[in-house]
Amino acid sequence: MSSSREIRLAARPQGEPKPSDFELAEVELPDPGPGELLVSNTFMSVDPYMRGRMNDMRSYVQPFEIGQPLDGGAVGEVIASEDERFAPGTHVLHQLGWRERAIVPADGARPIDPELAPASAYLGVLGMPGLTAYVGLLDIAGLRDGDIVFVSGAAGAVGSLVGQIAKVRGSRVIGSAGSAEKVAFIRDELGFDAAFDYHDGEVRALLAEAAPDGVDVYFDNVGGDHLEAALALMRQSGRIALCGAVSIYNATDPPPGPRTLPAAIGKRLTLRGFIVSDHFDRFPDFVRDVGGWLREGRIRYRETVVEGIENAPEAFIGLLRGENTGKMVVKLA
Repeated sequence: MSSSREIRLAARPQGEPKPSDFELAEVELPDPGPGELLVSNTFMSVDPYMRGRMNDMRSYVQPFEIGQPLDGGAVGEVIASEDERFAPGTHVLHQLGWRERAIVPADGARPIDPELAPASAYLGVLGMPGLTAYVGLLDIAGLRDGDIVFVSGAAGAVGSLVGQIAKVRGSRVIGSAGSAEKVAFIRDELGFDAAFDYHDGEVRALLAEAAPDGVDVYFDNVGGDHLEAALALMRQSGRIALCGAVSIYNATDPPPGPRTLPAAIGKRLTLRGFIVSDHFDRFPDFVRDVGGWLREGRIRYRETVVEGIENAPEAFIGLLRGENTGKMVVKLA
């Protein structure tokens, strides 16, 4: 038997989640059975999509259950194995986060290469957020030579990589972020051509100033006023990748639709939503390209690290408030 601590959903949040919506529990884990691994998690991920899973409603993924542990991306070390593919000491990526230790089905684990990047990077730039950026920009938005690209939430795990991939491909890139420090990060460190703090005025006016020639591709992580602004300033036959709408995740009443949506008709725009789990076939290409750019120093990333399983709920709440730069992860061991 092995002891572990885990975070459970104690109540369904109303509006912004509160610490009381979560509970910390200690459990005893059995030894792994055939085809199972005992994994000691070193880092776990908190991601915006998890907020939707806390609501009791149908979606593209099952909601979390009251009184049960949450789950999500995690990386860790195999402590005991009942599968010949995974020797003890192997580092793996899996989906049983929000726990210090977990019994993981071997078929649900993927070995990671700690020599390519630190383990936590497989929760961000080399993990699900990175694949989201890669697929969303190249496949969903169909990036073309000479495109002008606007990215909202550009200092986050997904947005920061979207902008950098677009720069590697030769695009002019504009980003929005929520503070002067984040604006400096994406402009000065990541190489965006222009950036603005959306608190500094009306988003449409700020975007028009940063992109006087309009926008060909908008990668939407925020929704709301950012989507309205992008629709108004899109160029003919522009493409919008609808990845997320974090500005409304805590809303208790449905917000009105974008007032500028009729622009999509006359401008022949394409708006396409996507879920990254539909595109895991692109993972080998993603690792080849982004891993190569990372080794060459053409891609950079930053993490915001919170320590301790007991602080995972605060990390998640902080993520929704925009308190992170780059990927928000929780260090467990």
